[in-house]
Amino acid sequence: MSSTESSARTADKSPRQQVDRLVVGLRWQRLEEPLGFIKVLQWLFAIFAFGSCGSYSGETGATVRCNNEAKDVSSILVAFGYPFRLNRVQYEMPLCDDESTSKTLHLMGDFSAPAEFFVTLGIFSFFYTMAALILYLRFNKLYTENKRFPLVDFCVTVSFTFFWLVAAAAWGKGLTDIKGATRPSSLTAAMSVCHGEEAVCSAGATPSMGLANISVLFGFINFFLWAGNCWFVFKETPWHGQSQEQSQGPSQESIAEQGAVEKQ
Repeated sequence: MSSTESSARTADKSPRQQVDRLVVGLRWQRLEEPLGFIKVLQWLFAIFAFGSCGSYSGETGATVRCNNEAKDVSSILVAFGYPFRLNRVQYEMPLCDDESTSKTLHLMGDFSAPAEFFVTLGIFSFFYTMAALILYLRFNKLYTENKRFPLVDFCVTVSFTFFWLVAAAAWGKGLTDIKGATRPSSLTAAMSVCHGEEAVCSAGATPSMGLANISVLFGFINFFLWAGNCWFVFKETPWHGQSQEQSQGPSQESIAEQGAVEKQ
């Protein structure tokens, strides 16, 4: 009985010991440095960026009141969201004649390219920053001794900086076009029944774009975070050491050796 209990305790301790060793082996001081602290911010704001854009959904609408007494007031409610392929979103336009009841129409525009690029970049940033944090905390000795890792980290950081600027600007322009295409006035302008005298159209539900606006803000915040982190990653590369040596000029030992040669 005692041997069984001791083996069970040993089995319980072994996973705990492995977790303790893993936690103790992490270099938490890296998070206090700008290199690690900014990486944590990049990880968080990448989640905020692709989460706020990818989870957006809104509604727009209009009301159509036919002058014909046989027809009631028709309310049109159109739901749309990510990836913003508005040309695939259908809605029914009521008709005021007695022969037919409605006609199927679509919203205008396809804005999936900037939206999907923005979300994809956020997901890639999330995974890369998580991998970089593991490298900083768990394999810090390998990162500092092998000069290839800082060089790769610097090149990737510069690339993400450029891509975040492009993605945030493109998504901001795409969002402006989405606002124009989903306004209730744009909805009534696209319906032929609203152009005649047989019906009176008015604006309905106005889409709330607060979450989409915040996603654009998160995109530019990510750009500034990655741009600011370029300097701290560059300091880890051998290029920074070479530039410092060139700026310092000849050392005191080389000057002393040169003086001894001149005396001889």
